[in-house]
Amino acid sequence: MDDRSTNRAGAPKPASRPNPDEPPGLRAQLGSTFTAGKRLFRAHVDLAKAELSEIVDEVKRMVALIAAAIGILVLAGLLFGIGLFLFLGEWLFGSIGWGVLLGTLLLVDAAIVAVLLALDINSARLGSALAIALIAGLIVGVVFALDLTHRGWTTLGDAVAAAYDPSTRTVLLAIIASAAVGAILGLLNRMAGGVGDAIAGVVIGAVIGAIVGLLTVVSVPATVGAALGVLVALVVWPILAGRDLMRTGIDGEAMMRKFTPDETIGLTKETIEWVRARMPLTPRS
Repeated sequence: MDDRSTNRAGAPKPASRPNPDEPPGLRAQLGSTFTAGKRLFRAHVDLAKAELSEIVDEVKRMVALIAAAIGILVLAGLLFGIGLFLFLGEWLFGSIGWGVLLGTLLLVDAAIVAVLLALDINSARLGSALAIALIAGLIVGVVFALDLTHRGWTTLGDAVAAAYDPSTRTVLLAIIASAAVGAILGLLNRMAGGVGDAIAGVVIGAVIGAIVGLLTVVSVPATVGAALGVLVALVVWPILAGRDLMRTGIDGEAMMRKFTPDETIGLTKETIEWVRARMPLTPRS
């Protein structure tokens, strides 16, 4: 039966359906090509993102492992350095405490010398200070390691104070004699400054002399004597190295000249004068 709605007069005819066997048009082909290209581009972008994410994760892993390795090496270096000082203190001087003390002083001396070199202290003076410090340390080390001071005070006590108690005469003789020598030296050092300075010099010299006498009369083992020699060398070296700096201070102007580009400033000024000479500024009306 015919559909009357389509057979009525004036009724619109249905749109023609595309034939599936008919090839697509140019516009349809361009749309399909654009859609396929967009999908291909997105696929490449997604693949690149995935690969970059894997690469970033691998870089993070590598950096973390390298940082861990560096930290372990730093820790190993610290452990070796500290352990070396402790081992040398125990091996050479019979006590880990000497290793800690002397190792600390050695590092402090190295830091002080580095600062002095940065301040342009003459390296020859640093070398001469080191040589003097080593000689002083060697003398002190040999004297105390061989127990020469204790033997000397004991012999002197036996010779001049044989009637006194042997258990105390050596110590009292060392303290009194050293204090007397220190007082005389202090008086001679402060005599030109007046009575007050002379009295102060006597007191200070006597105290220092008594301390020296007490330290020199004590009998110490050879290892302790050697450690004392090293201690003296490590204390004397930075004092002698920085004596000029302590006396004269830091020359601020000389330090400033080191960091001032004088040649560049001079050349710039000459260039400005040259330009002004050839291009004079006209006065404004």
